[in-house]
Amino acid sequence: TVASARNGAYGDSVARLLEFAGHEVEREYYCNDRGAQMEVFRASVDARRRGEEPPEDGYRGAYVDELARTQVDPAEAMLKQIERTLERFRVRFDSWALQSELEGRLPELLSRIDTYEQDGAVWARSSAYGDDEDRVIVRSPEQGGAPTYRGADIVYLADKLERGFDRAIYVLGADHHGTRKWYAAVAAMLGYDPSRVEVLLYQLVHLTRGGKQTQMSKRRGDVVFLEDFMDEIGVDAARWYLVSRGPDQTIDIDVDLAAERSQKNPVYYVQYAHARIAGILRNAVDAEVSALPAGELAREERELVKRLAEFPGLVAEATERRGPHAIPTYAIRVADDFHRFYHEHRVLESDAEAFRLGLCRATQAVIARSLDLIGVDAPERM
Repeated sequence: TVASARNGAYGDSVARLLEFAGHEVEREYYCNDRGAQMEVFRASVDARRRGEEPPEDGYRGAYVDELARTQVDPAEAMLKQIERTLERFRVRFDSWALQSELEGRLPELLSRIDTYEQDGAVWARSSAYGDDEDRVIVRSPEQGGAPTYRGADIVYLADKLERGFDRAIYVLGADHHGTRKWYAAVAAMLGYDPSRVEVLLYQLVHLTRGGKQTQMSKRRGDVVFLEDFMDEIGVDAARWYLVSRGPDQTIDIDVDLAAERSQKNPVYYVQYAHARIAGILRNAVDAEVSALPAGELAREERELVKRLAEFPGLVAEATERRGPHAIPTYAIRVADDFHRFYHEHRVLESDAEAFRLGLCRATQAVIARSLDLIGVDAPERM
């Protein structure tokens, strides 16, 4: 869904920033393909296959009916669809981790976890390691005796850190706020440095059309899928808008504006600046390009140069703070400054042609890199 796609847009942009800073990054998708929620999902699809209504707390919607018309495991079918959709969304995962494959290792790791038994269940004493509370990691025999999601978390974190990653970064929705401290507590219990674990939380996404908000719920079926969202507004706009606010802020997306191909739409506005520069450089052919001004800079030239000089520091800060939302804001300001410069000053066949071509080329490079860091294309023509 569009709400879940914020995870992909945000996480991938953080990964791009880290790669640009020189780090080796592996993107991994973790799928909870076991547990109570997945059982309800499968039960919902099975009910529709029998021509019945899903359970009261089950999943509804056209996508459930579509899965019911197939004979494959609905969880596997959804995972394949997710992979196809994310590929189109320009989020490419290097590896995929399944809860069902990992949780079998939990017994061998229990000796490294501070645990106790209560009411037949196995609890992790995580509150002693900075967590807000203790967590059930293995259900009681009366409840089936299977590992919980938290139990699978232990195996998954151990698996990550055993592979030698210096840092394990989790990107989770706001509904995981209550378990934010859990992962560092697990690292401490396993004997690892808790500072090797980061948890990034992101807030909800609200879509509006004609001033009215569209509700999203996987279970009720009134969802907006990412595929449909990209069909309507395009991949570039989808990537842009889903990182346009800090992760701690709710994003409100006006679908009508996001679909516009006009300078009212910020992503189009920035891309247009890049395409305009590309056109100037094409027309320049083999003209001389210089970084040295012929004389004193005009105010618009000076302001644009100053803006471009902000780029390294801004990107370094965005990387450190895990805040890719600073990039779209900066890109708009670069486009603003370029458009003011271009409106006031002739580039080709001017006395300062070589320098202004150099300034155009530098601006184009900064805009292109800014867009790439958030997964947006930089078109040569529009």
